[in-house]
Amino acid sequence: MNRYVSILLAASLTVGLSAGPAMADDPPPVPTGTRIAAQTHPAIMLTSLTYTAKVSVPTPQFNQAALEEIGTQAGQQALAGKIPSDEQSIMRWAFQQIAKNPDQYLTAIEPYRTVDGEVGGMCTGWWVTPDGYMVTGAHCVQLSERALATQFSTQALKKFNDEDAKALVADLGKSADPELLNLAAQIFATFNATNLQITGLQQSLDVVQTLPGGGVDKSAKFVPAELVSVGEDYPGKDFALLKINGQKNLPTVSLGEDSDVRTGDTLYISGFPGLVTNTDFFSLESRLEPALTEGPFNAMRATKSGVPYIQTQAPSYHGNSGGPVFAANGKVIGMLIAGTVDANGTSSESESFVLPVSVVKEKLNEKNIQPSVSATTTKYNEALDDFFRHHYEAALPKFREVQALQPNHSYVAKYITDTQLAITSGKDQTPQPMWFWIVLGGGILLLVVLGLLFLMILKRRGRRSAARPPVVQGPPPGWQPGTWSPPQVPGGPGQHAPLQQQPARQLPPAPYQQQPHSQPQPPQYPQQYPPQPDHPQSGQQPVQTQYVRRQPSPYDPSQQEIAELERKLADLRRQQNSGG
Repeated sequence: MNRYVSILLAASLTVGLSAGPAMADDPPPVPTGTRIAAQTHPAIMLTSLTYTAKVSVPTPQFNQAALEEIGTQAGQQALAGKIPSDEQSIMRWAFQQIAKNPDQYLTAIEPYRTVDGEVGGMCTGWWVTPDGYMVTGAHCVQLSERALATQFSTQALKKFNDEDAKALVADLGKSADPELLNLAAQIFATFNATNLQITGLQQSLDVVQTLPGGGVDKSAKFVPAELVSVGEDYPGKDFALLKINGQKNLPTVSLGEDSDVRTGDTLYISGFPGLVTNTDFFSLESRLEPALTEGPFNAMRATKSGVPYIQTQAPSYHGNSGGPVFAANGKVIGMLIAGTVDANGTSSESESFVLPVSVVKEKLNEKNIQPSVSATTTKYNEALDDFFRHHYEAALPKFREVQALQPNHSYVAKYITDTQLAITSGKDQTPQPMWFWIVLGGGILLLVVLGLLFLMILKRRGRRSAARPPVVQGPPPGWQPGTWSPPQVPGGPGQHAPLQQQPARQLPPAPYQQQPHSQPQPPQYPQQYPPQPDHPQSGQQPVQTQYVRRQPSPYDPSQQEIAELERKLADLRRQQNSGG
């Protein structure tokens, strides 16, 4: 039986392996940044802060004595060799000095000029709960009075600034050199920021969301957000918490720990750079997709007030403010707040500063907000895992479940399309589920067992047939030469009816044929019973009776015994013939 068990196990293993699908080569590993972007971008939103107001500024008037004095100083600088002696360089130096303190050289007079102004900016925020709580930077949701005045003076009053700059250059009798015009515009922007009057100020804070159907496209709309909590602007704890009501199953990000990263690790910043968002070169659809940058963790810093900040070389730009910063494990380890600027106020992408996630958690705890990963995100990440392994058949129903959970999901609709296309193109590598192989293996095992049982039954029947004595077609027991009497066969199921007994007949003697002693021949028994009913007529040759030797069996006597019996039978027949 052990041999049959071994055969059974080997057969089922062989068939099971051959029934499995031929596995294709594993797809190449997905880069860390690619996976982070795919998993987290649905939870990253564009935020918008807008102020509207009536803005009024006085008419600027130059102080001639002050202008003559700055002109004299510029000439002395040129004579001393501190600046080039050409007229253009002397004027440039004079305008730079005036821009440092415009009120010393300009006087505000009537009439006031008024314009409807609108200022603000775009930042980045990210969902931390499925029901609509969002984290962003404090400077993304409010502007100080000074910052507000500066923005109105540079944005809302740009028309006035440019007109005044052209008038100044013309009064000096100089050509409209672009560099001089730019310096002159800065003078009037600074003057207007100091002297403007703002009335009817209104503020709006919105999150840019997609409409039902999902997709990062022009179906996006501005949804008003409630400001729940706000901290201090950089270099303080630059944190703000927003809330949008009536939300559920929003995609979220997962918060990590400060200890998840250290100096030298790669950090990933995600957000909406203003150089894309604020330009008309790109379509609205492409402007609404976050950008991902990466760079090393350079050092841990702290401000004079003790606020910790991470310094990183991951590039960032205006508009990235408030965006999440990820470790390689895909968890948030901080929020992008600021970047370095040069002496002229131009941003530098070489250094960025990140508020650690421990401060974010601290601020959330103050409002009893518990960040959590939504069911939408959990299912979406499972689908992405299948998608990146080319298990498209497994990914498709999960993507559809995500779409059912969150119809406004920004990316799932495109993934569904891409997945269906991959399946149609024959690129699917989804393995069969475990239950399929269990059922298949069980069926194969059952077939093997039944086959072995059938073989065992056939073999046992063969042994029984070999052990059963064969039917002898020859003379019945007690037969005497020259006579024949049919045996009595008992009746019964499957048997012939008894033959009627006939009187014994005398068989004619058969001529004896001499056989070599070296090869004794057995007697020939009659093939059929009864023999021919008619006795041969007198004067005719007697009918020779033929005998058929029965087949040997495991219970037959030895060949020598058979030969001895045949010899005795031949002698007996000779004696009978002699007596006749």
